[in-house]
Amino acid sequence: MGKTASEQQLIIEGAGCASCVGKIETTLKNTHGVDRAEMNFADRTVLVSGTAETEALITAVESAGYNAKALNDSHGSDGLDEKDAADWAYYKKLIRDTVIALSLGIPLMIYSVLIGEMTVETTTQRIVWLLVGLLTLGVMYFSGRHFFVGAWNSLKNHSANMDTLIALGTGTAWVYSMLVVFIPDVFPLMARHVYFEATAMIIGLIDLGLALELKARGKTSEAIKRLIGLQAKTATVIRDNKEVHIAIDQVLLNDVIKVRPGDKVPVDGVVIEGHTSIDESMLTGEPMPVGKAQDDEVVAGTLNKSGMILFKATRVGKDTALAQIISMVKRAQNSKPPIGRLADVISSYFVPVVMIISVLSALAWLNFGPEPALAFAIVSATTVLIIACPCALGLATPMSVMVGVGKAAEAGVLIRNGEALQTASKITAMVLDKTGTITEGTPKVTDIILANASDEKPVLQLAASLESGSEHPLAMAIVESALDQDVELLKIEGFNAITGMGVEASCEGKALLFGNSKLMAKNEVGIGEYAEKAQTLAKEAKTPMYFAVDGQLTAIIAVADPIKSDSVSAIKRLQANGTRVIMLTGDNKETAAAVANKAGISEFFADVLPEEKANKVQELQEQGEEVGMTGDGINDAPALALADVGFAIGTGTDVAIESADITLMRGSLHGLADAIAVSKATLRNIKQNLFGAFVYNVAGIPFAAGALYPFFGVLLSPVIAGAAMAFSSLTVVSNANRLRLFKAKDH
Repeated sequence: MGKTASEQQLIIEGAGCASCVGKIETTLKNTHGVDRAEMNFADRTVLVSGTAETEALITAVESAGYNAKALNDSHGSDGLDEKDAADWAYYKKLIRDTVIALSLGIPLMIYSVLIGEMTVETTTQRIVWLLVGLLTLGVMYFSGRHFFVGAWNSLKNHSANMDTLIALGTGTAWVYSMLVVFIPDVFPLMARHVYFEATAMIIGLIDLGLALELKARGKTSEAIKRLIGLQAKTATVIRDNKEVHIAIDQVLLNDVIKVRPGDKVPVDGVVIEGHTSIDESMLTGEPMPVGKAQDDEVVAGTLNKSGMILFKATRVGKDTALAQIISMVKRAQNSKPPIGRLADVISSYFVPVVMIISVLSALAWLNFGPEPALAFAIVSATTVLIIACPCALGLATPMSVMVGVGKAAEAGVLIRNGEALQTASKITAMVLDKTGTITEGTPKVTDIILANASDEKPVLQLAASLESGSEHPLAMAIVESALDQDVELLKIEGFNAITGMGVEASCEGKALLFGNSKLMAKNEVGIGEYAEKAQTLAKEAKTPMYFAVDGQLTAIIAVADPIKSDSVSAIKRLQANGTRVIMLTGDNKETAAAVANKAGISEFFADVLPEEKANKVQELQEQGEEVGMTGDGINDAPALALADVGFAIGTGTDVAIESADITLMRGSLHGLADAIAVSKATLRNIKQNLFGAFVYNVAGIPFAAGALYPFFGVLLSPVIAGAAMAFSSLTVVSNANRLRLFKAKDH
């Protein structure tokens, strides 16, 4: 039997820029047993799906010239504690490296500014600069070794990355300077300039930039940390009639757990004793506590506000809703929107192109530049290599995605992948299911009009018995109405749900039919004057259903499903933002019209079968609309899957949630407007980052090559290029973190 496919996360070490991302992903995708590999350059992690062993994945990454290790998925921390510790250690190392490099670089810079040219003309100067050169070599070893190791690994793998550019730039400056020290007579007098300060300063400034970037990057994972922080560390379990305090990962299925006021719910379960109110705001964004009593579900990470309850564990460990949410958010943060893939493609060509430009720049100075041409050639080539490092370009997209997805999660909106995040910003038409989406989804029986019967109770008994086999909200309303009246349900046989029409079965030898007019027509049941009565009920926003026994219409049972208290305001928000809102329902036209009118929707389609919902979505797409579909039922799954972006109401069915791209953890449609707002803000942030990073790289190269020299006699210093390159990454990270301050408009 083959190994089951699973997801693994690796921490990547040695990835310096965006060009590394494509190489690591390609190498992993070509590894046997790997179905998908997506690297998050901002987080320096890669998510791999498939059957490949962890050792094989690590070996593959190492063969590409990088280091990798498994991110231990320890329960309760999801491996983040380990990663935070590693990041903190790396941060301290970078700060140490910065201090070492700048301790030499800054005095040399001050000397060059205050004293004058750093040239080699006398024996004394040769000895002094030889000592400085050896000290610079020490800086290159202790503070810049990771650049040179990375460059060597890339060279062995026939590729180039940021490390290649930095190693070439600083290495060239040092080698040239040492040649001037050892054999000064070979160089013209004007070219006997040493650049040790450039090497030390560039390494120091880039290390400082990496350290500051790492610290700022840590803020982007705060949403995940907050979600993980919701998880209780221990649980009070009743075993052998005794209370036992155990670690969360020791809780077993069907354990009975006690939760006192003020405690967090440790795992998912069903209340078996007691009643309380639970604060679910940390998961759903809904501020009002929710009452819980026997048979109600409770979710891990929520807070018990008042009473004490006992509940039975139904989902533990990675199966809890909170664990699934964390997994979904992490997966989305690792995924790339289409705009990010474009940046990766550009980056993969960028480094080789920069190296070519650097060589051409040097050749131009050697052949056409003034004296000392060789010195100018070295400076321009080094500056081009340093200023063009595409670090910021690689960070532009993943940084924004991480913050945007985390921000959405805090608002109770779970985004499955980066593509959905980008596409949601372009939605022009939003299709809404009616039952459970616009309405509460908990309808009540309002009317029973008898046609071929004299007593309501036997009719309700048969109808409820028949509907007890259905999971539709309308069916459940009829069953609940019967149970409220202490009506005993009867045994049914041959239950059959007829898609888009209703249900049929037999009970005590009687053939039962319950559904809409299409079902009656199909079975040749006459409804006569009762069609008009059904229409009247429908105009009151009630759903009338025909009930027939042995081929004779027996009654019309009407059910009303109230519109959610905030559906109208949420729909107005969508419309105010220019989104075309359309309602789809399998309900009859009159009921649909009444609900649409109350909800403020001008476009609706009624009597729509499940497969027709998908067709309506396709029709809108053919009209050129970017279509979002929102639903909560099994019958919505095909349309959710077909839509450009599918939104599932988190209170709905698992099938609907699995078919959707975005899940709204609370039942409110305000989540739609919030999701679209976060999506637009994130995409805007990505574009700002990409524009800033790309324009910086492209615009910086001509200046580095010496474009200003013919006009102003100025040649950009490699030190300035190093500082600019380091802080460009920091600028991108800071801009991405601005998203953390984003707030959607008030509801």
